[in-house]
Amino acid sequence: MRIDLPQTTVVIDRNMASQLGLNMQDIGSGLSAMLGGGYVNYFELEGRSYKVIPQVAQRFRLNTDQLKHYYLRTASGQMVPLSTVAHLKSSTEPETINHFQQQNMATIQGVAFPTISQGQALERLKTLAQETLPAGYGYDYSGPSRQFIQESGGLLLTFFFAIVIIFLALAAQFESFRDPVIILVSVPMSIAGALIFINLGIGHTKLNIYTEVGLVTLIALVSKHGILIVEFANNLQKIGLSKRDAIEKAAGLRLRPILMTTAAMVLGVVPLITASGAGAVSRVNMGLVIASGLSIGTLFTLFVVPGMYMLLAAERKHQAISVSNAET
Repeated sequence: MRIDLPQTTVVIDRNMASQLGLNMQDIGSGLSAMLGGGYVNYFELEGRSYKVIPQVAQRFRLNTDQLKHYYLRTASGQMVPLSTVAHLKSSTEPETINHFQQQNMATIQGVAFPTISQGQALERLKTLAQETLPAGYGYDYSGPSRQFIQESGGLLLTFFFAIVIIFLALAAQFESFRDPVIILVSVPMSIAGALIFINLGIGHTKLNIYTEVGLVTLIALVSKHGILIVEFANNLQKIGLSKRDAIEKAAGLRLRPILMTTAAMVLGVVPLITASGAGAVSRVNMGLVIASGLSIGTLFTLFVVPGMYMLLAAERKHQAISVSNAET
C-alpha cells in the first residue's frame, strides 16, 4: 500500500456561511461550476457544434491556494472570497484502497526462512498483529495462506478417514482385523520420514496444502508394500510353512517387486522435484514429500512388517492341515 497521494479538503465554516446567507448547495454549485469541467449545452459556430464548458482558466487552477481567491455570490448579491467561509486541509492518502470482504484492507506479504514452516510463519504474523494493530483493526488470510488455514484444520480428520477406509478395505480383503494393522504399521514411519525433510526445509518445502496431499498419498503407496508381504506369507502358511519360515520367505521373494515399484514411483516424481517456472513450488513440495516418504517407508517396511507379522499374525498352519485331511 503506497500512501503518497496528496489530497486537499475544503472545510466549510458553516456558521460563517450561514451568517452570509450561503448554504452548502450554493457553495458546492459555485465550486462545481468553476472546477467541474462538465459541459452544460452546445453552441453553433460556422456550421460546427461546440460544447459549452464553464470553468476558470487553467492558470487560475494550478495549485490549491488559488481556491482561496475564488468568489461566491451571497444571498444579497455580494461577492465574497472562498477563504471567508472555508479553509483548506492538506493530507496524504493511499494511492489506491483495496477491499477484502467489503472492508478497507492493506496486504502484508513475506517469505519465511527455509527452516520455518508456513504454519509457524502465520502464527508469528498472528501474534504480531494482536500485539501491534490499533483498536478497530482486524486481520484475515488470503491466497495460499487462507487455503492453508482452512485446510490444515481438516488434515487430521482427512488422515483419520483415509486410514479407516483403507483399514476396512484390507479387513474385507484379508478377512481379518490383524493383517490390516500389520500392513499399516509402516504408514506412520513413512509420514515421519517425509516430515523430517519438511522440518529441515530441504528444497524450501513447508507444511502446506500440497505437502498435505502428498502425505495422504503416502498412505496408499506404503500400504501396497505390506500387502505384498503379508498376502504372500499367508499363502505360504496355508501350504504348510510355519509363521517364521513363511514371513522370511515372503520378505525375500517380495523384495525385488517392492524395490522395483518404489524405484518406479520415486523416479516418476523426479520431474516434480526438478520443476521450475510457474507453479513449480507446489510440484516440488508434493514430489519431494512422496519421494522421501516412500523411500523411508519402504526401508521400514522391509524390517518392521516382518517383525509385526511375527507378533500379531494368526497361525494358519491348521488351515493347511484341515485341507490335507479333507483331501485324504
